[in-house]
Amino acid sequence: MCRLATAAIVCALPCWPLAARAAEDLDRLMSALAAHKHGEVSFVERKYLAILDRPVESSGELLYDAPDRLEKRTLKPKAETLVLEHGVVSAERGRHRYQLDMQRYPQVVPFIESIRATLAGDLPALDRVFHVSFMGTFEQWTLGLDPREPQLAALVRHIRIDGAQAMIRSVEIMEADGDRSVLTIGGEVQQ
Repeated sequence: MCRLATAAIVCALPCWPLAARAAEDLDRLMSALAAHKHGEVSFVERKYLAILDRPVESSGELLYDAPDRLEKRTLKPKAETLVLEHGVVSAERGRHRYQLDMQRYPQVVPFIESIRATLAGDLPALDRVFHVSFMGTFEQWTLGLDPREPQLAALVRHIRIDGAQAMIRSVEIMEADGDRSVLTIGGEVQQ
């Protein structure tokens, strides 16, 4: 029995530096993300819905101002603006404008909080809503987010965020019903 325990410890030893490096890279990533106070990038979003033969595609710009202002300006196929600020989502499409208090619509939280908290480098906020996993290194990484609450898990199965250093490259949201969306983030928008 003692030999088996020793063998298990010896086999596990090479994993300790890898686990420590992953924790260091995650801390480094969150610090680098938190250091960005403003960003403006282009995006393309594809929504894969079971009822459609091909994805619905939209594109536009994402703007972020730390710590909690996120704006999504869809330019194609139709102009639409969504703004998250201080826990309130404002939407504008054509002449129609409306506001949503996120506390009254908890199903919206995982979609928005996954991006907002990641951009802010706010691991405690991510950890409150999701089981967080980190794979890769600071140079090339993936965050896996699985909802903690059963009510949210009934809507969202998994969120995958890929990036390189302090840049988010894509956000994939897999819904419980099998639909999914992929937000691909491009370069900075030129003014």
